[in-house]
Amino acid sequence: MKWEIDQDSSLPVVAQVAEGMRDWIARHGVGSRLPSIRRLSNDMGISRNTAIEAYERLVAQGLVCSRPGSGFYVTDGASRALGRKDREAPSLDDVTDEMWRLFQVHEQTLKLGCGWLPTHWREGDDLAYAIRHVTRQSRSGLFDYSTPLGTPELRSLIRERMRLLDIEADANQILLTGGGSHALDLLVRLTLEPGDTVFVESPGYYNLFGLLRLQRVKVIGVPRLSGGPDVERMESLLKTHKPRLLFTNSVFQNPTGTTLVPTVAHRVLQLAEKHDFQIVEDDIYADFQHAPTIRLAALDGLRRVIYLGSFSKSLSCSLRVGFIAAGPRLIKQLVDVKMLTSIASSRFAEQVVKTMLENGSYRKLAERLSTRLSEQMASTLELVGTAGWEVFAEPAGGMFLWIRHPAVASSGRLVELAQRAGISLSPGDVFLPEGGHSPWTRINVAYARDPRALRFLSCPDDDEPVGGG
Repeated sequence: MKWEIDQDSSLPVVAQVAEGMRDWIARHGVGSRLPSIRRLSNDMGISRNTAIEAYERLVAQGLVCSRPGSGFYVTDGASRALGRKDREAPSLDDVTDEMWRLFQVHEQTLKLGCGWLPTHWREGDDLAYAIRHVTRQSRSGLFDYSTPLGTPELRSLIRERMRLLDIEADANQILLTGGGSHALDLLVRLTLEPGDTVFVESPGYYNLFGLLRLQRVKVIGVPRLSGGPDVERMESLLKTHKPRLLFTNSVFQNPTGTTLVPTVAHRVLQLAEKHDFQIVEDDIYADFQHAPTIRLAALDGLRRVIYLGSFSKSLSCSLRVGFIAAGPRLIKQLVDVKMLTSIASSRFAEQVVKTMLENGSYRKLAERLSTRLSEQMASTLELVGTAGWEVFAEPAGGMFLWIRHPAVASSGRLVELAQRAGISLSPGDVFLPEGGHSPWTRINVAYARDPRALRFLSCPDDDEPVGGG
């Protein structure tokens, strides 16, 4: 495996190596063993760190897997991941079928792969107080529509919370929605037309993929690395694609659970400016972060960045309150779409959230949940590490781990094994906009101390113990 590296190219060396290896994989096919890191480094005349990063990119793209003690191999799903002629992107049915399955499993099934907190983690006293307060203080909260933009007092409180992340916005630049999914739906309806191209992170949010398919939009995946989107791969894709939007996550929402680093953030904004596309920054898990990290919206000032947040994940799935922060002109257009499609969001839910923000109970709740999730994350990382699972990247917080086991080649097989153990998981395929088969899957660490999860993660297949085969 050897080809020339163009030192004068604008494409970084690591990106050239990764692209060359993609071509090699296309020629040699599934199961082929790849050179060791040392051999690749010597043959190509590159540093060991460059070789490691090239392999990490191929692993993230689902082309390569690592077998401890043996080396790197081409994955079973590589041919489907290489080009659109050889693969089928997930259909709308694929996405909705997976969502139906999550909600139709037996209530005794452990939802280890879901995207919400366990019921027994919910703290009802403060929420019940806020509900009683709203019903006593304002009958309009029970019966009347909210304003088109949403409750003014809550928008002002959200503005102050955004300032803690160094995001400056006027309250009239904030539109309240019925949760994060509603916010995404409004943006997709307004800004995209059939045939448009968008970039999304891979792995990413499969509900977003479904919304984009519904709008008949062309979806291009950009690999998510430990520090954010793969900017070298994005730059390469921009040579042949002109996206209207990039959908990205600040923290945790992506299955990898990673955060955005400054160098990547600045480069993403530079590419958006150069190639004239907007960025949708989905930050619905922000309240699970102990110490704030960088946000694209803070660097950009809401010029090209559209910022999304939500209270539903931390407070209650039944109280659907989210928001969009953007430039004034876009907000006005989004209000029009909101009024046409849903008239208004829930005034009652907005006033409950307002009450909890004002009396400090929401802040204390978020702090308790963040601490508890951090403890769960640490113990789950120890468990899966001991049991031989591979972790894509150690998350900075949140509730998700993106993992694979070398003894189980397909996440679809993992789903089957989990079902036998009374556990619901989602195959990693649904998180990939390009489709194909993935050995990776997402688990929710909030459920990982359940005895069923402990047994399964310690030994996913009783007939084939972890570490065997």
